[in-house]
Amino acid sequence: MDTGLYTDSNTPIKLRRDQVYGELRRRLMVGEFGSRTRLVEERVAGLLGVSRTPVREALVRLLADGLVERGDDGGYYVAQPDLSDLRDLYELRITLEMRGISRALDANVRGHDVAVLEPLRDQWRALRDDQPEPDPQFVLMDEDFHITMSRASGNATLTNTLASVNSRIRAVRMYDFLTADRITLTILQHLEIAEEVLAGRLAEALTAMHRHVGESMDVVERRAAHAITQMALNRGRRHDPDRSQSY
Repeated sequence: MDTGLYTDSNTPIKLRRDQVYGELRRRLMVGEFGSRTRLVEERVAGLLGVSRTPVREALVRLLADGLVERGDDGGYYVAQPDLSDLRDLYELRITLEMRGISRALDANVRGHDVAVLEPLRDQWRALRDDQPEPDPQFVLMDEDFHITMSRASGNATLTNTLASVNSRIRAVRMYDFLTADRITLTILQHLEIAEEVLAGRLAEALTAMHRHVGESMDVVERRAAHAITQMALNRGRRHDPDRSQSY
């Protein structure tokens, strides 16, 4: 039982809820529960030492994250990371990202919108100076960087397509932001890309973007595969009387 989840009566309810959500999310992402395990509110609440209400709310949020899924019986089940199309989607992503930079080389294209890029650069400079703690939800800030970079290129269709790809790989991309070193490197690489584009050094920006996305894919693939292995090892540790896995 995790005593870190116990809080006194003066702790804001939202904080307690966020703690439960964060702890359950962490356990899911390290593969502590077997794949397709049914997450029963009462049992999960007992495991975490909390009431059922924050667990119920956490499961709803985790469903939106793609870390759990609903079964035909209406229950919540552990979702296994889907790596089947990951490389294809990353290939599409890098194509869109690179085009967002390189289209400024076309003679009939005005170039990147400085009024969009300068605030973006300043935002990531602030993150560099006051780095956030590792958190899978950092993926949303990461996506915002790449979407804003694409938007600055002036092609709305390109940006919308990139947003669609991002939504499909978000659940596995969260594995990229579990450690401080990955947060640090992501911030520095984002700054490098933004500053190269602002300086008009597009060849250097293309190289930096390609390296950044490629390294991210390697980390995501490795960590998600490890989680899948752990899920397989933990499969069937507990059973309901009806022989279906559950916690």
